[in-house]
Amino acid sequence: MHAFYTKLEQGCQKLNLNLSPQVLQQLLAYQDALKLWNKAYNLTAIRDPQEMLIKHLLDSLSILPHLPQGRLLDVGTGGGMPGIMVALSQPERACVLLDSNGKKIRFLKQLIADMKLSNVIAVQSRVEDTQMIADLGQFDVITSRAFASLLDFVAAAEPYMHEKSIIAAMKGVIPQDEMAQLSQFQQKVIELKVPHLDEQRHLILLSQ
Repeated sequence: MHAFYTKLEQGCQKLNLNLSPQVLQQLLAYQDALKLWNKAYNLTAIRDPQEMLIKHLLDSLSILPHLPQGRLLDVGTGGGMPGIMVALSQPERACVLLDSNGKKIRFLKQLIADMKLSNVIAVQSRVEDTQMIADLGQFDVITSRAFASLLDFVAAAEPYMHEKSIIAAMKGVIPQDEMAQLSQFQQKVIELKVPHLDEQRHLILLSQ
């Protein structure tokens, strides 16, 4: 059994997630691959596997109980957060992981091939690329954990939205000033409690 299996299992229980042993093993296999590739590819500033478990796996998994259904686009996915965690935990959901960084997308493509994942693809592109917008089409849910600015994320997400799409932005402290500038959207703020993490986490859901 993986050294972090029990800690991940207990963390998921605290998040009210009932994930199968197979999914838990896949999540840990992802973390092992991230740690291995990180030495050469610099995918994340976090190098300690225990810290990765909390700040990458559990942090990303914390949004699952609140995530609307449907085809998902993860903008600025980086090393696959939260998109790969969503794809592994919800194999019935189609996911697209988008990032302009070639090294990070190479890592994700290799991971997807190695794990034989059929519900997720990784795409290297700038989010504003008009051809990519046309190729990928519209999504039901658009997530991001990487955007510093909520306003920038919304502007990037809008071309990929249909009238019922929902933006799901992962944030630390609630960006009140930015949300005040997004009055055209219905807004819902969910406080997230990430096990073993003593920092603010919120999920901001925006719909038209």
